[in-house]
Amino acid sequence: MALSHDPLWPRAGGWPSFDETEGATDASILGVPAFRTSLSPTGAHATPAAVRDALARFSPTLIGPPAIDLGEALRIVDAGDVVDPDGPEGEARVRSRVAELAARSGLVIAIGGDNSLTYSVAQGAAAAGLITLDAHFDLRDGVSNGSPVRRLVADGLDGRRIVQIGIADFANSAAYARRAEGYGITVITLDDVRRRGTADVMQQALELAGGSAGAPGSEGGAGVHLDIDVDVCDRSVAPGCPASVPGGLAAWELRALVRDAASDPRVRSADIAEVDATTDAEDGRTVRLAALCVLELLAGRVRP
Repeated sequence: MALSHDPLWPRAGGWPSFDETEGATDASILGVPAFRTSLSPTGAHATPAAVRDALARFSPTLIGPPAIDLGEALRIVDAGDVVDPDGPEGEARVRSRVAELAARSGLVIAIGGDNSLTYSVAQGAAAAGLITLDAHFDLRDGVSNGSPVRRLVADGLDGRRIVQIGIADFANSAAYARRAEGYGITVITLDDVRRRGTADVMQQALELAGGSAGAPGSEGGAGVHLDIDVDVCDRSVAPGCPASVPGGLAAWELRALVRDAASDPRVRSADIAEVDATTDAEDGRTVRLAALCVLELLAGRVRP
């Protein structure tokens, strides 16, 4: 459907190319269409393009007051997509591209693709801490969209600098819960989020993952990667996520968590994962939520 044009109502997206831009930028957008190792059949490789299209349905304006246009307040660039990001060679390409972007950008936003991209994106950004917004632990053996957190720990990421928010009942096994505990991971369940509220939960997560003075595992760098697995949301708002279940987070809860995380400068990279644009509802609600997560990440970078 063609979108209307109004010169006084700009649309989000359509940012200039990273490769044609010089100097530092506030945020870089990168498509990482990983899908080949997914535990369930997925068309997640189609999602980066779908999210870019969906961005045009939204304005880049924060109401305030005062009203702020993200495109005017931030220098945002689009770095295109990593070609064939799956497998060892593909992951190496992702790491290299993310490292290149991170050297010039305050925040790298990777649009997936399945959750396997978290491994290579976090490593490319040299993250020393990890926050996941996910119903699942992602601590499985092997290489898949169910294993990125375990792979990061295996490669040296301190489990005490990992916080997993939204872990849900009936979506995990006792064995992986015990594995998380053994790694020293802080688990904040879906029920905990509801009981405590999004702001309190994210504050704790940033203190732990960001290596605040005196926090466990505070040695080393402070860079944090944020993994936004949209299947943490209720299936009514995320039907395009194969593993989303009834009773997950509301869309506003996810958006609040994302903006709060991005408002901390220690968060240097983020990914948006597990949205399959080819199985979304007819109204595209899951892809639109993913696009709003991009905007919430950018909104977090705007200083009042």
